[in-house]
Amino acid sequence: MRNSFAWDRLVGQIAFECGQLEKLIEFYRPVMMKCAQAEPEPLEVANLAGMLHSFYSGVENVFKRIALELDGDLPSGPSWHSELLAAMFRAGPTRSGVISASLAARLREYLAFRHVFRSAYAFLLTWSRMEPLVMDCEATLRQFRQELESFVRSGHRGEA
Repeated sequence: MRNSFAWDRLVGQIAFECGQLEKLIEFYRPVMMKCAQAEPEPLEVANLAGMLHSFYSGVENVFKRIALELDGDLPSGPSWHSELLAAMFRAGPTRSGVISASLAARLREYLAFRHVFRSAYAFLLTWSRMEPLVMDCEATLRQFRQELESFVRSGHRGEA
């Protein structure tokens, strides 16, 4: 059985990461608003690609903390990122699902982009493929926070 100190620490870590994600969106909001009006310049595309990479990395940080604290381990192997995301919408032995399948599907697109970002030159990225992710980022974060808050409120402390 996990103690309340460990649960409180996990809740604090989740809140910290969510706050960082909010700051990320706020930092990039002027560029995002500009891009809603006109197609961005190549350097803006590269900057927004970095934002999308950071966005999913922050989401994944939350999932890693939950997996380590409540599941006891992280997935391993070449597809561990995808497995971690899938694990978050499935119930585990010590917790319910953290996010909905619909949010997991949305986040899967950010994960896929992050893989592209990490292996492509920035000047090869195309706005038309990134635009839906950039323009949906704030709404995705809002849903992510709501679902995490619901998970925390329901008290799934990982108690076996």
